[in-house]
Amino acid sequence: MDMKMEFYRKLPTPKEIKEQFPLTDEIIKARDERDEVIKNIFEGKDDRLLLIIGPCSADNETSVLDYVTRLKEVADKVSEKIFIIPRVYTNKPRTTGLGYKGMLHSPNPEDHEDMLKGIIAIRDLHTKVVARTGLTAAEEMLYPENHRYLSDLLAYIAIGARSVENQQHRIVASGAGLPAGMKNPTAGDLTVMMNSITAAQNSHTFLYRGWEARTQGNPLSHAILRGYVDKYGRSHPNYHYEDLLDVSALYEEHSDLVNPAVIVDCNHNNSGKKFMEQIRIAKEVVASRNHNNDIKKLVKGLMIESYIEDGNQKIGEGVYGKSITDPCLGWEKSERLIYELADIWK
Repeated sequence: MDMKMEFYRKLPTPKEIKEQFPLTDEIIKARDERDEVIKNIFEGKDDRLLLIIGPCSADNETSVLDYVTRLKEVADKVSEKIFIIPRVYTNKPRTTGLGYKGMLHSPNPEDHEDMLKGIIAIRDLHTKVVARTGLTAAEEMLYPENHRYLSDLLAYIAIGARSVENQQHRIVASGAGLPAGMKNPTAGDLTVMMNSITAAQNSHTFLYRGWEARTQGNPLSHAILRGYVDKYGRSHPNYHYEDLLDVSALYEEHSDLVNPAVIVDCNHNNSGKKFMEQIRIAKEVVASRNHNNDIKKLVKGLMIESYIEDGNQKIGEGVYGKSITDPCLGWEKSERLIYELADIWK
């Protein structure tokens, strides 16, 4: 029996999209310069805090560009202590598979899905972010086969808690050519995360977009701690001092891994999705790092979900700069937190 799947239309390849929407020399220069700094942070040559901050989902071009423009002004002021990567997440994982899946699917959240418009919209948004601010952004690699539509624009990719056990995600990350953060799975098993880092740091031959492809391995693949859920559906954190020591010990057991590193996701199950808790969590992680040299070597940065307005809203409510997915920390609180982190980061 044939598959019960309608092949609606053939979409342009990433190569075709990149040729249709090429990057300027200025964008390429900004990307290359930022890539070098980020690489140095993960290799321990630069001890600045790597701060990956921005909306849960990039749902509206105007408000995202407004947010990143504000972020650029703050980034310049704290640049001696903090290196900022904006979150511009244009595709969103859904626990049940239902609901808004991001700009890739729906450039207008209130309109129907259109993947061709979505591909063009997300490339246009990321291009405008770099062109207007000089900041290259982070994305979640939700669909490995779509990564190359943006691969020449990004500074960082995250592999989500639901994807981290998937072989294709791991293998594509091994050839990404930029830092790839592996989140612990939703159930919290850190050995799964470590196995994913091992897979991504090694070379592979596999099938990708109709090609037999080979990767060289990604030495900048690393851990992201995002908390976890127990069998009763309750949230538990894994950002505390003892948790960070546990990950340090796991890295020691995996002596084949290079550039041991942790990014702490201050939201999701670490905060129980209570967005205000991100302020306290971020400061606690920095305090743990300042107190212990092993943790200081390990913890490279933080992830914070932040937008213009506090909290979240339903699609169609129309509040400018307010998340339509998970609740986010508003701009005023986010700006204050960035300055506070710059003051305490040693």
